[in-house]
Amino acid sequence: MKFYNRRGIAEQWIKEGKYALKWTRLSCRNSRDNQTRLQLFALAYNLGNFLRRLALPRSVKHWSLTTLREKLIKIGAKVVTHSGYLIFQMAEAAVPRELFAAILDRIQRFGVPPPLVQRG
Repeated sequence: MKFYNRRGIAEQWIKEGKYALKWTRLSCRNSRDNQTRLQLFALAYNLGNFLRRLALPRSVKHWSLTTLREKLIKIGAKVVTHSGYLIFQMAEAAVPRELFAAILDRIQRFGVPPPLVQRG
């Protein structure tokens, strides 16, 4: 029974990848190009799961990869520079400002630690 449950979960992941990333569309003419394309889809799927599992606040952890793609990745935005500041403007209809800031803060925590200062 445990094996069957794992198989069901794996099938759910495959189905999610097929619909969210459309990874079954291997339209290249030769198999080597299709192999590369499938590997890129798998990388995108893994990055999406990384974002969902490690960077999303509890209130939106249940989002599917399709929702992530539509609300966080495929959104229109405008970058404005003014007086040395970089301003990222986007419609709040997709994601509220507080939620977007929380996600960016969680992603930033995974950043590279500052370099050690050597004293001389």
